Amino acid sequence: MTDTPPSRAGFVALIGEPNAGKSTLLNRMVGAKVSIVTHKVQTTRARIRGVAMVGEGAGAAQIVFVDTPGLFQPTRRLDRAMVAAAWSGAADADIVVLLIEAHRGITEGVGRILDGLSGLGRDRKIALAINKIDRTEAPKLLKLTEDINARFPFVRTFMISAEKGYGVDTLRDWLAAELPVGPWLYPEDQLADLPMRMIAAEMTREKLTLRLHQELPYQLTVETEMWTERDDGSVRIDQVVYVTRDGHKGIILGHKGETIKAIGQSARAEIETFLDRKVHLFLQVKVRENWLDEPERYSEMGLDFKDGNG
Repeated sequence: MTDTPPSRAGFVALIGEPNAGKSTLLNRMVGAKVSIVTHKVQTTRARIRGVAMVGEGAGAAQIVFVDTPGLFQPTRRLDRAMVAAAWSGAADADIVVLLIEAHRGITEGVGRILDGLSGLGRDRKIALAINKIDRTEAPKLLKLTEDINARFPFVRTFMISAEKGYGVDTLRDWLAAELPVGPWLYPEDQLADLPMRMIAAEMTREKLTLRLHQELPYQLTVETEMWTERDDGSVRIDQVVYVTRDGHKGIILGHKGETIKAIGQSARAEIETFLDRKVHLFLQVKVRENWLDEPERYSEMGLDFKDGNG
């Protein structure tokens, strides 16, 4: 008889600049959409945990991914709280993976992140994943690998394309093997530890972000006010979109309510796919001028209001 290998479990923090591909990588690793992905930068606000199982049976490894907000130079309170959440996620993780874009290389922002990584302690495993390798020629990739490893001693460097899947399995298998030996942290069939109310709100916010191409998306938030289970197995979800100005409300509603109707239909379809059940989605838009300075709004997003100070 062969001995069953021990189970492993632990937290992996994905960090990087906005739009580096962290959410796309998380969703591909987990095998389901648990993190908001748009063409807009800085769409991930809360530290979303996605759970991936690697291997089968009692000896499988459970990787709990912490998809952090992108690291950037914060200006507003919300920005500062998001950056604090990102570094907190990295500090709490067993393994940290820095994701950078191959075609952009070592930007000023990446340089600041490299400086910050030095403060996480020498005993932490920090790997590098160079993403979007399909956009860069091999000689430039090799030069980038040499240059960035000269600036920080990464334990491993991976070449990947989160969007196309290149190299993702190799990275996932390495992470699974490096996690601490121990029991699983979540049920085997659980994809994320965010409440379904928050995941549904994030999905609606994604559709708003995709539809609206102004600065407006960064001045809004979505909250699930009510979640009502129905006897027929369906669920009614009532959500409120908060904006800071009356003019923003008109933009979201659109002519004769056409914009909010289209957003609602798109969000409902995605929430139904995720929940695998019928969804009745009702959206309201409310003006709340100071929502960016209200502690309860930050709690809804999984952020710490106090981290926005300073």
